[in-house]
Amino acid sequence: MQVCLVVILPLLWPLINAQVPHWGPCPEPVTQPAFNFKLFMGRWFEIAKLPAQFEKGRCIETNFTLQFDGTARVLSSEILKGELRTMEGTAVVEDKKNPAKLGISFSYVLPYTPYWIISTDYINSALVYSCTDVLRLFHVDFAWILGRSRSLPESTINHGKEVFTKNNIDVSRMVASRQQGCDKLP
Repeated sequence: MQVCLVVILPLLWPLINAQVPHWGPCPEPVTQPAFNFKLFMGRWFEIAKLPAQFEKGRCIETNFTLQFDGTARVLSSEILKGELRTMEGTAVVEDKKNPAKLGISFSYVLPYTPYWIISTDYINSALVYSCTDVLRLFHVDFAWILGRSRSLPESTINHGKEVFTKNNIDVSRMVASRQQGCDKLP
């Protein structure tokens, strides 16, 4: 076990260093019942998040487009240092019995990472969670409050945080995303 940790930890250090690890395995939150993948398609704006190393810019948004094979094309964008940056990936329903448990990959060589829809009304907001276990000793997680517009009422954001908390997801470090000045894209 110690040899395994010595080999694996250096490989995971950039991911771990960027986030705050939590002891123990990932929580198992309740996901959106009767989730409809097709209704989730479209443009979502990041309203609040747990800090993520891979998201440093402002005006972060993701557009999901249903493909003929049942997957979704995922196009994420942000403005960083005055420059529009985009990433393209694929989303899949990983568990047909629980279609709210999506997987997303932004690389052909990397496995899908969890992208679980905790809650959504499809037309206003969504709560999304992702977590990676490291040998069930600790986990690194991400959480997002998304909106169909660049802002949501404070009551909606507070309710989202309460839902995460009730699912044993620590959102004490959640921060508001910067969605100002986005109409002046570079």
